[in-house]
Amino acid sequence: MNNKIGVLVMSYGTPESMDGIEAYYTHIRRGNKPSEEQLKELTDRYEAIVGGVFPLRENTDRQVRSLQETLNRDPRSEGVEFVCYQGLKHAAPFIEDGVEQMVKDGIKQAVGIVLAPHYSVMSVGSYIKRAQAKADEQGLNISFVESYHVHPMLIDALAKRVSDKLDQFEEAGALRESVRVLFSAHSLPERILSMGDPYQDQLLETSKAVAEKANTGKWQFTWQSAGRTNEPWLGPDILETLQELNKEQVEDVLVAPIGFVSDHLEVLYDLDIEAKAIAKEMDMRLERTESLNSDPLYMETLSDCVIARWKQG
Repeated sequence: MNNKIGVLVMSYGTPESMDGIEAYYTHIRRGNKPSEEQLKELTDRYEAIVGGVFPLRENTDRQVRSLQETLNRDPRSEGVEFVCYQGLKHAAPFIEDGVEQMVKDGIKQAVGIVLAPHYSVMSVGSYIKRAQAKADEQGLNISFVESYHVHPMLIDALAKRVSDKLDQFEEAGALRESVRVLFSAHSLPERILSMGDPYQDQLLETSKAVAEKANTGKWQFTWQSAGRTNEPWLGPDILETLQELNKEQVEDVLVAPIGFVSDHLEVLYDLDIEAKAIAKEMDMRLERTESLNSDPLYMETLSDCVIARWKQG
């Protein structure tokens, strides 16, 4: 009897080295190569973050390993062994590769989960669609965790990060209630709203729960990292929000990018470099909460969701 349960851990993906940036960008652009100018801009961004692309990929690898260890430590997993496989949207091993490897390894039953707590048909939904199609083709029985945006352990982990940073503001002489907390996530095209997509509502639910748990003063939600396409994307963008806060004479800002669970380009460049530079020009102090990465509470969140889904079915 095969007592192994496969776990497909899906995420956006990142190139493994600077040499892989063009192929990665081409895949994102559905097979269309970027122009020299576009490629240079993305390469410059990777070079601007400490260590280039390598820490990003290593971080995701570490999350997959940590989740496997956490799953197999759980008393509810007695009698089975959870084996985690990585499946990336835009880099190898692709989502389909992860499914295929499971089948090659004799896995009959699997659970899929995405390293993103909030569901949108355009993000998590697209990962699930690809995994399900490959699983159907390969004869693999797979079920999915669609979202976990208000899981108590996730809220605890995020709230602790917000609270710790607010303590630092206080130690530096700022009043806790004077710090404006900005919860952020990756923008998506505006058309998701007319589709009844839950993405925005789930993000606001997470923000509210974290704000209450961390005992923040004023907080608001903002978007970041919108794509450059002809259609409108959800806003306001964080750079616009910072301009508005400057008009309100807000001097201390804490960004909590709750839509991201890892140190990725959207965090290390868009926030740590671009947003900080704008804030500095306005003589505003801007700090960011630490990413979840392989935080034990986050790993426990994922593990709990996977085991619950497996038990269901």
